[in-house]
Amino acid sequence: MRVPGLERILFASGNRGKYVEVVELFAPLRIDIVYGPDVVVLDVDETGSSYASNARLKAKAYFDASGMPSLADDSGMEVRALGWEPGIFSARVAPTDGERIARILGRMRGVEDRFARYVAAFALYFPSGCCFVTEGACSGTLRETPAGVRGFGYDPIFSPSGYDCTFGELPDEVKRKISHRAVAGYRLMDILSGNCVVE
Repeated sequence: MRVPGLERILFASGNRGKYVEVVELFAPLRIDIVYGPDVVVLDVDETGSSYASNARLKAKAYFDASGMPSLADDSGMEVRALGWEPGIFSARVAPTDGERIARILGRMRGVEDRFARYVAAFALYFPSGCCFVTEGACSGTLRETPAGVRGFGYDPIFSPSGYDCTFGELPDEVKRKISHRAVAGYRLMDILSGNCVVE
């Protein structure tokens, strides 16, 4: 399916792993998705109080710098036993994925309640100033030790509900169907492939 008037968008992120997921996720729309740093290099301050507001901040910043319709996402891990932390600060817990995982596992040592969820928001900003925002979540549990090398972020310690393995072990084609980013993406595709007209 094609979206009238929308043939090319900029992915507002320097995270190559997210870019690959987004290109595969939105493939049915047959839109050319350009990797942000190939056009403009930005470091956007994520000062929003929610995933949606941070995604919108990034999408608008990339649009302002490039003039292209821009798609941004913001996502994080929420752990019930930690008062739903780290949430929107997930990427800022430590400098690397390995350090972030170690820090969360350290805080969860000896904790029985392992419920956690991944949450994501997409924001697609258009030249008209219109911005579509969608959100998605994927619930599951935290493992006590990492498993798998796929994905990024907290994937090696997160097991989605209904699965015995982590996102770090799940095949990409399965993760693309059930992840928080997939849910938010499907909702955005529903909007884009509907009867709305974007100027």
